[in-house]
Amino acid sequence: MKKINSRRKSRELVMKSVYRGLVNSFDYLQIMKDIKEDPDFCRSDEIFYESMLMGIKENYESIFNEIEDFTDKKSSELNPIELSIIISSIYELKYKIDIPFKVSINEALEITKSFGGVESYKFINGVLDKVAKKYRPTEFNLSH
Repeated sequence: MKKINSRRKSRELVMKSVYRGLVNSFDYLQIMKDIKEDPDFCRSDEIFYESMLMGIKENYESIFNEIEDFTDKKSSELNPIELSIIISSIYELKYKIDIPFKVSINEALEITKSFGGVESYKFINGVLDKVAKKYRPTEFNLSH
């Protein structure tokens, strides 16, 4: 079995948490409690998971409202898995500037390949490139 790093596992759990909020309700405390019972939680970086999820909670409305700036689809047209990956990734690219944008995008693409549809990673990549260009212009331009 391929070893998955603890931050990747944390990102997967954040995506699952956001997904759960989208399809059920955003009771963050209950979601965190339930996620901590996930068999994979012991392989995650708990501090990173909690900081990501709480950051998304604090910025959810602004993140959600700007999704359509980066895609030609309406948020309501996105499937919940794609939407949860986009929400998590916008937060990471916008607020976790200590993490190189290419790392954030690559991690999102790997998660998309594991959980999303067959071609979803191409769509997610295009969206996240636009996000990186907006929020990490210097870093983005140096890499292109």
